[in-house]
Amino acid sequence: MSNITKLLEPTTIEAFSLKTRTAMAPMTRCFADDETGVVNEAIVEYYRKRAEDGIGLIITEGTVISDRAKGNPGVPGIYSPEQVAAWRKVTEAVHQEGGTIIAQIWHVGRLSHSELIKGQQPQAPSAIAANGQVPRFRKPYETPEEMSKEDIKLVVAQYAKAARNAIDAGFDGVEVHGAHGYLIDQFNSAVSNKRTDEYGGDLAQRLTFMKEVLRAVINEIGADRVVIRFSPHKMDDLSYRWDDAEQALQTYIDAFKEVGVKMIHPSMLNFYEEAKDGKNIYEIVREKWEGPIIGVGDLTPESAERALQAGWVDVAAIGRPLIANPDYIQRIKEEKKLVEYEASEHLPLLV
Repeated sequence: MSNITKLLEPTTIEAFSLKTRTAMAPMTRCFADDETGVVNEAIVEYYRKRAEDGIGLIITEGTVISDRAKGNPGVPGIYSPEQVAAWRKVTEAVHQEGGTIIAQIWHVGRLSHSELIKGQQPQAPSAIAANGQVPRFRKPYETPEEMSKEDIKLVVAQYAKAARNAIDAGFDGVEVHGAHGYLIDQFNSAVSNKRTDEYGGDLAQRLTFMKEVLRAVINEIGADRVVIRFSPHKMDDLSYRWDDAEQALQTYIDAFKEVGVKMIHPSMLNFYEEAKDGKNIYEIVREKWEGPIIGVGDLTPESAERALQAGWVDVAAIGRPLIANPDYIQRIKEEKKLVEYEASEHLPLLV
């Protein structure tokens, strides 16, 4: 790995000064107290170690914005004072190691179950059940309640409050999770959004909810501290792709520019998967977007270096290898072989 240079260099993207061009991808670990959503000392040490190693930008596991936003047992929240206080221990530990950490704020929408959300019905843009079962809960997805306009206003406000709570907890910013078939993506997709009001229609119109969330979060904490994650992938349908990737990306990017987004995180399961005309998603995005791009998708140090050298992304996000290798950066610098991630050897993981 002696040719790995750009991945290890420092950089600044908006408000974030990073020790390297690496990011820790958001990975749901289900470490938190299931009843309260409060993180513990194991989580403090988990993130501290990656900051100590030199990971540039740590993006936390999905952190829910309300008790109704939850989709898995043991996920953390960032809506109560107790949750905020517990996260402060994490951010202090990361900052003591010279790291940068942002909270991924999350609402799963219909990808939940009433038994996980205190008897409440899951919410979604339309009353259409997802296919499959809730991960780690092993019960079929229920038919969600179609959100009223009052519901939508409340959830938008919850996103903004979660962003403010994140800053109060010491986070350097937030990532809005708008990918993978969760609530924002449910509004964005014609599969799950059959509304006939201003939140439905063609793709540009279906992005209305996402734009309202982004405006509210940006107004709360500033655009230089906000990342948006989006994707053609859905956790409840891994075969799903956009019909026309280039047109879809143009529509998304137009929406991001309209609301003042500065940093984007397109999310792919395979970074180099062809999207259109031999180009991957990141090549197409770079042609349309001049600001910072975080890239992810089963990257190795070598493939991440290639993407950075090509200029397709500014920061490369690493997932499972960072679970197996808390000393990931040091291993690259010392040209040591990385430990292979083995699911059976680690605590449960969802992406």
